[in-house]
Amino acid sequence: MQNKIKSYVQASIETKQKIVEDSTLITALETAANALITCARSNKKVYCCGNGGSACDAMHFTEELLARYKKDRAGIKAQHFLDPGTLTCWTNDYDYSTVFSRQAETLCEQGDILFAFSTSGKSENINNAIIAANEKGATTIGFLGKGGGEAKDLCNIAIVVPSDATERIQEAHITFVHILCEIVEDTLF
Repeated sequence: MQNKIKSYVQASIETKQKIVEDSTLITALETAANALITCARSNKKVYCCGNGGSACDAMHFTEELLARYKKDRAGIKAQHFLDPGTLTCWTNDYDYSTVFSRQAETLCEQGDILFAFSTSGKSENINNAIIAANEKGATTIGFLGKGGGEAKDLCNIAIVVPSDATERIQEAHITFVHILCEIVEDTLF
């Protein structure tokens, strides 16, 4: 069992090493950080969406922005598209493919950001949300994996983890969340 544990940790390290060596990804993450700083300075809103584990990452990100990461500070306006009442109302009356795009078209405005979490970049409801947010003038940022899928070309900023393993992608996404939170707090507070 110890060898399995070590191999899991090693696989995570190898993915992170690929990230460190990927100048395109690092530049995209820097661009996302600057967009987030501009959004917060302008008192605009950050929205997040995802499915499954990515939904949990989206919620984690919003609470780090709204409440705090490391510093006691003013909150950054952030909301996820994962309210159970809204999800079940919309999907019961319409369908799941538009549950996030409905929220994006209703809530997103010029200057806001939508962070779309998708390990594959192929989720129809995520991609529809990106399209809707783009139409409203929001900046769309994808935390993606597995080559980025269709979402890679839909997002203004695509941050694609160089892995096909869902668990490694999700580990990287939460690392990106923490990096962005740290940069924002260090810059603004």
